[in-house]
Amino acid sequence: MPAYDNLIEALADLQARGYEHDFNLGNEALLCPALATSYGPNDFAVKELHRFEGMTAPDDSTVLYAIETSTGVRGTLVSAYGIYADTQVSEVMQKLRAAYRN
Repeated sequence: MPAYDNLIEALADLQARGYEHDFNLGNEALLCPALATSYGPNDFAVKELHRFEGMTAPDDSTVLYAIETSTGVRGTLVSAYGIYADTQVSEVMQKLRAAYRN
């Protein structure tokens, strides 16, 4: 897995490698607004995960997930303060948290 110095560099490389869609986190699904599609926890896999710490406070982290769905859609999900900052508990969150821990 490539190592990146910053989020912008990581997003640019992932996009060049085919991770072209932006995913959002819904209550019970991963959402792809550009395709008006949602994916349940069994419909996607986290292929890469990259963490970036804040310049002034290491607790301010950004987490970048490179995701591929079961239908071959590839994209990224960015969590501004890490997936633990979100208080929602769903199967989708549990899957992302498991990837974050590894």
